[in-house]
Amino acid sequence: MSVSLKTERLRPVVAERVVPFFEELLEKEDGNIHSLHVVGSALTADFNEQTSDVNSVVVLKEMDLRFLEVLAPRGKKYRKRGVAAPLIMTPGYITASLDVFPVEFLSFRLIHETVYGEDVFALIEVDDGDLRQQCERELKTRLIGLRQGYISSLGDVRTLTETYVKAMRSYAPVFRGIIHLKGEAPPERYEDIVKELARVTGVDCDIFMRLLRGRHEKLKLSQEEVKTVFETYYRATEALGKVVDEIAL
Repeated sequence: MSVSLKTERLRPVVAERVVPFFEELLEKEDGNIHSLHVVGSALTADFNEQTSDVNSVVVLKEMDLRFLEVLAPRGKKYRKRGVAAPLIMTPGYITASLDVFPVEFLSFRLIHETVYGEDVFALIEVDDGDLRQQCERELKTRLIGLRQGYISSLGDVRTLTETYVKAMRSYAPVFRGIIHLKGEAPPERYEDIVKELARVTGVDCDIFMRLLRGRHEKLKLSQEEVKTVFETYYRATEALGKVVDEIAL
């Protein structure tokens, strides 16, 4: 079966990786595939050919667990080529989950490219009340994680440094949510997100910028610096939580 995928807006290296994967899925399960979407950093200036994965969402017309059998043998093959395991959804799941995962669906709406089928993300509406609740919950959960991680690391500097740096990018969807709640359009690029976050909230976000850059600069901290970073990281996250709590809707 010959299927035309809309890849003109994908950077060539991303298309080269993901098109064979999508074509195999369509060949095996074309009747139940509603749409295929590339999401995340593969579509932004943060994409790094050497280290970044291509993330995607496969939307099925009906949820069929047998589809996992189609995906499973291809997981290892394409993982080596920089294609992460896709998220599997249905249109009904998306509609029913907007109130549960507004942070994630806001990011999908902002940063996605539909390469096959109907664009299910362009017109989704995220309720600001649900978004604020999840942002607040995510930040409070991260505070707990920071405390527990600091204790469980037993002072291991390398472990803590790697944990802080790796965790930083997972903050991006939450930061986008906060910027949206403050009435501004969230940027796509990670560093621009942090700069805009600092502007709209008044919170000192330098620690977030430092940790973002640490991923590429191989950040190394001394024992004393780890303690300082932990305290600054914690206080900044705590301050953002207070900002979110005070947003009037």
